Amino acid sequence: MLIIFDLDGTLIDSSKDLAISMNATREHFGLPPLDPAVIYSYVGNGAGVLVRRAMAANASDETVQDALAFFLKFYRAHALEHTRLYPGTREVVEELSRDGHKLAVLTNKPLRISFDIIGALSLQKYFMRVYGGDSFENKKPDPIGVVQLIRESGVTVPDTLLVGDSGVDVQTARNAGVRSCGVTWGFQPEAFKVDPPDLLIREPRQLLEQVDFLASAAL
Repeated sequence: MLIIFDLDGTLIDSSKDLAISMNATREHFGLPPLDPAVIYSYVGNGAGVLVRRAMAANASDETVQDALAFFLKFYRAHALEHTRLYPGTREVVEELSRDGHKLAVLTNKPLRISFDIIGALSLQKYFMRVYGGDSFENKKPDPIGVVQLIRESGVTVPDTLLVGDSGVDVQTARNAGVRSCGVTWGFQPEAFKVDPPDLLIREPRQLLEQVDFLASAAL
């Protein structure tokens, strides 16, 4: 099988570093800090959308672009201060790789920062590809990244699973015609009420059970 993982809220808990970086950006532009929970609710559609939502409602396009540049520079310098793998995710990734599944990351986070984090966490050897929000013309929920990964892996659409923590991931899977697996430990589990995934897991090892079931059903 091809198993495509989202990054933030799925493999890694980057919540604190994202909140610190976004509030540092707001402070730089003379704005008070936001509640971290509000910032987390803005994550999932890429850095541009995060910054646009987190800045003042009346901020000009020029200000938002300046804020985005500041945020990306600050976040890249501080992205690994508090970010950690969710408990159990490393073991699950390792086991899926040992079992011969093809693994990939498809995130709306910028690619360079994604590579930095995945490399620092010693995960890069498990993934055949890592694609970020700037790897293609369009970000998730556009299916272009999933389509490209299916093409590169040589795996069929029915043997592909997208794992993520938000409605964006579910929408991406639907747009690509693949199954989706939602994780409840991420940033936006409430989004699954609007966009329910095909599968739902509450702890990482449940993914192994789901993959085994899907793989055996395909035989």
